[in-house]
Amino acid sequence: MRALVQTVGRASVTVDGQVVGEIADGLLVLLGVTHTDTPQVARHMARKIRELRILDDERSAADTGAPVLLVSQFTLYGDARRGRRPTWTAAAPAELAEPLVTAVVDALRAGGTRVETGRFRAHMLVESVNVGPRTLLLDL
Repeated sequence: MRALVQTVGRASVTVDGQVVGEIADGLLVLLGVTHTDTPQVARHMARKIRELRILDDERSAADTGAPVLLVSQFTLYGDARRGRRPTWTAAAPAELAEPLVTAVVDALRAGGTRVETGRFRAHMLVESVNVGPRTLLLDL
C-alpha cells in the first residue's frame, strides 16, 4: 500500500459537477493498493497517516484533530521504467482495492479522525491548496 500525504489549507473532490468530499486545514491522502495488501496493512497505513508528524510544530492529525481527504489512486503503482507508457500491473484490481481503501477509511474514523473521500471508480477532479508544501510518500 502506498499513500501520498500532503498538508493542505483546503482540498476537495468533485464528481460529475458535485463536490463529494472537502476539507480545510488537514491532510490530502492519495492511496494506492497493490495485490499483496491485506486488512492488517490497511490498519497499519491508517495508523501511520493519523500519527504522521507532518503538520505544524511536528504534530499529527491525531494530535490536532485535523481532517483527512482520502482519494483512491491506483496510479501510485504505475511503472514507467520501460518507455513512456506506464503499466499498471502492480496496482490491485478494483475488486481487491476497494474494500482495502474502505478499511483504511474505517480505521481512520475508528481512531477519531474526520474523513472525507472521493468516489471509487469515478472520474474525479481533485483540487488542493498545499501548505508548506509538505508531501510525503508512505510505502508499506
